[in-house]
Amino acid sequence: MDVYGLVGNPVGHSLSPPMHEAAYDELGLDARYVTFEPAESDIADAVAGADALGISGLNVTIPFKQDVLDLVDPDPLAERIGAVNTIDFAGDTPRGYNTDAGGARRALTSHGVELADATAVLVGAGGAGRAIACALADAGASVRIANRTVETAESLAADVGDAASAHALDALPELLADADVLVNATSVGMDEDASPVPADALHADLTVMDAVYSPLDTRLLRDAREVGAETIDGAWMLLYQGVEAFERWTGRDAPVDAMNAALRAGL
Repeated sequence: MDVYGLVGNPVGHSLSPPMHEAAYDELGLDARYVTFEPAESDIADAVAGADALGISGLNVTIPFKQDVLDLVDPDPLAERIGAVNTIDFAGDTPRGYNTDAGGARRALTSHGVELADATAVLVGAGGAGRAIACALADAGASVRIANRTVETAESLAADVGDAASAHALDALPELLADADVLVNATSVGMDEDASPVPADALHADLTVMDAVYSPLDTRLLRDAREVGAETIDGAWMLLYQGVEAFERWTGRDAPVDAMNAALRAGL
């Protein structure tokens, strides 16, 4: 039996176990997905122990995504983002990847969004924002990063490269006027019925994706639908980051429909 899992603290709320277990069941794989919750001071021992025990792969979540970067051999994208959310133990040394970037890209392209030559506005420059900014730029979009702290946006834009620029939140109406894509990478909308974007800045030519998945129907998405914009809820990014991890670990095409059904049943 192959054992995969999730390491974080806390992890009791995670929807990754049913999503991955549904994939194993759908393909008839002899595999299981379990959760691990080490203390923050024990993450190095946890990764080494997983490797020693023959665990095949781990997903990594808060608060360990940055810490794990120094415990594995990261691929160039994970190193550029500065965070690892997937570890593969198949080789001689643990390899680290960031599937949040691919998850964001596939969430958009699976809904027919053409990113090459698109103009994208990204709200938020934290961990999720870093992954999404890299994904958008690597797909050929220009990325306008708006953040509460402009210096953080400037740092991210410098890391992303010439395709990115940094802005304050109050520039959103101007930034969105001719934009094709809007992505919220902040937690605004998770704990309160609020949006990080003024409703009157939205327009029908936008595709709007919210990385928040609880609740699924955020104020931002409702505002976007009211003006005729296309919307993509946060569960799609969550789904596709899991799909990318599954495919990296197993070398198999993921049963996306089965994984999506299991994920949404848990939301």
